[in-house]
Amino acid sequence: MKRADVPRRMVVPSGRSTRRATTTVGAIAALTSLVLTGCTADTDAAHRASPAARAEATAAGKKLTYAQDLRISDAEQHLITVCMRKHGFRFWEERALSLEENRPVGYVQDDVDWARSHGYGSRIMAKEDRARLRNPNIAYRKSLSRSRQKAFDIAMDGGRDAALLKSPTPSGGTITKQSGGCARQAEKMLYGNPAAWFRSDVAVRNLRPLYVGKLLGDKEFKSSVGAWSRCMNKAGHPFPDPDAARQSTRGAEQPRAEEARSFANETRIAVADATCARSVSLRAIGERREAHYVGELAGKYGHALDTHLRMQRHALALAERTVPART
Repeated sequence: MKRADVPRRMVVPSGRSTRRATTTVGAIAALTSLVLTGCTADTDAAHRASPAARAEATAAGKKLTYAQDLRISDAEQHLITVCMRKHGFRFWEERALSLEENRPVGYVQDDVDWARSHGYGSRIMAKEDRARLRNPNIAYRKSLSRSRQKAFDIAMDGGRDAALLKSPTPSGGTITKQSGGCARQAEKMLYGNPAAWFRSDVAVRNLRPLYVGKLLGDKEFKSSVGAWSRCMNKAGHPFPDPDAARQSTRGAEQPRAEEARSFANETRIAVADATCARSVSLRAIGERREAHYVGELAGKYGHALDTHLRMQRHALALAERTVPART
């Protein structure tokens, strides 16, 4: 399951420490994530002359769906697998979760059926964590001799001497990523220019710190959260906002019997959360207001938003010819 506000996971199977995704700024809390999901169809708004209008249209209706983003990720892993095998190494593609399990869960969760089955996704995250610990690529690399491990690393991502891509974040931090080997080759095939993709991805995926304060203080959004809270209170779950409801279900690892009781409680709260969110149109309002604030940033970041979407679509076209859709 994709955590909110976390970029698509880079494929780094080795057990060693890497420089692939280090950053000098902290991750954005789940509270600030509405997880916009939408279709990629063109809209009239996208063709208006104003850069702000184009950026708002991108945020509101043209962003790739999580299923499309997942397909790109699967294609990236497949391309890396083919490349690694050409270098004489075994490699396993990671597909531990189904499409439904990969559904993003952000600040607003209004899918009642999903909540009824998965709560807030605690069991999915546990399943993902178990799969990560049992990653066969890590065990395989450890089974190699030291010289073969080094060759594996070089084939995978260029090894310790690979070039680093660096890009500033909109809020003033810096993100660096190792670029080399099969990982770079896969990105080049998908996006055309790995460095340009990295720059646009860093910019677009780190815009929230620039507007989240305005969004959380937005009159219309705050009113909708208040309506959600009143709905939850009537349902017997007195929480001020969706993040508080979600946090109340989180705890340390528990014995099986206790976990079952905790999950039942998580599910009850999540279902009420989703039901109330749907009844007050919290997602629709949040997405609309978030798109508005993204649009305000278009003067400086409109090019990055346009480039990001264009390169994603290029990658999706290749992905659709490379791997089947996740089910």
